[in-house]
Amino acid sequence: MPSIPRDRDDDYTREAAEGRRAFLSEQTGAGLEHVSSYSFDPALVQGNVEHFTGVAQVPIGVAGPLLVDGEHAQGEFYVPLATAEGTLVASYNRGMKLLREAGGVKTTILDDRMQRAPAFLFESAREARDFGIWLAENFDAIAEAAQATTRSGRLIEIEQYSASRMLYTRFDYTTGDAAGQNLTGKAAAVACAWIVANYEPGIERFFLESNFATDKKSSQVNMLHTRGKRVVAEATIPDALFQSVMRSSSEVMYRARQVSNLGGFMSGVNNNGAHSANGITAMFIATGQDAANVAESSAAFVYAELRDNGDYYYSVTIPSLIVATYGGGTALATQRECLELLGCYGKGRVRKFAEIVAATVLCGELSLGSAIVAEEWVNAHDLLGRNRPS
Repeated sequence: MPSIPRDRDDDYTREAAEGRRAFLSEQTGAGLEHVSSYSFDPALVQGNVEHFTGVAQVPIGVAGPLLVDGEHAQGEFYVPLATAEGTLVASYNRGMKLLREAGGVKTTILDDRMQRAPAFLFESAREARDFGIWLAENFDAIAEAAQATTRSGRLIEIEQYSASRMLYTRFDYTTGDAAGQNLTGKAAAVACAWIVANYEPGIERFFLESNFATDKKSSQVNMLHTRGKRVVAEATIPDALFQSVMRSSSEVMYRARQVSNLGGFMSGVNNNGAHSANGITAMFIATGQDAANVAESSAAFVYAELRDNGDYYYSVTIPSLIVATYGGGTALATQRECLELLGCYGKGRVRKFAEIVAATVLCGELSLGSAIVAEEWVNAHDLLGRNRPS
């Protein structure tokens, strides 16, 4: 098979992209008319994609206003959602209406850290144990070595987990407004080089990543210990609002929540909510986040209470929300516009953005839950979600 053409002098031009489209059309017979339609300079995507050929145009809808009472996000926001699933935007919009009339969504960030997880191998478990003691005693020097590679990252902890003759570690960093996977990888590599050079008994071998960071995979360790932002979104909704806005009731919602908790337990899921991945994915695509991080970011703990007066307390805890407002895909043309729509583009905005994402998730959970108990879920998809090719 012939190779995909590249321009070795400058591969990020309209001419280079046109050459690849012509090559692909010749090889496959596919027409690429719509892929070729975009409004930005291809030079912008250098560092984001290789063999740039065109764009995938995903429809964007807007839900809101979303009323947020956060420590970083305060006020009303119109939320861009990129999706091809009919009813999704309408459902989140309905949830936002309910929560707005209830006084808004309260959001709190509890923790903020990103990991790289080196593993160190020794002759026996005894040597691995002794190395763990030395690692703790030399934390400050290791942190100094790691932080020489980054202006925004800071090593805050080295977690230790032993097994056999190995010591698994998790190097935990704060990463500023970047998601931080590349930052932590580079910093951990330099830190490990310092460790190998300075640990006099010697290390048989180390691997920079042991799969204990569980990058782009959901895991129990990150649900308990945090990866990215650990955010809680919560609200208390009067029963009268469920009846007037959602055609349900707080009592039925609470009963359905109990059934859902048991169903999730029986199935072995890591998320006892309804569909946090829907809103998170749609926001990630719209705002230039790494969409693969949805695997971790959509994990959630839902908790609800039926109060004596009929009010319904509902919260979602997202323990591994990985987001950025600077770097990565956030500066791409349409993605930057969507972040600017939220007032979240650039440095100093990532916690605000995390709170908006969590609040959006809460609205979607309550909206879908209400649609299920009111037996409107299927009808809504039939009405808004039918798009069949002719």
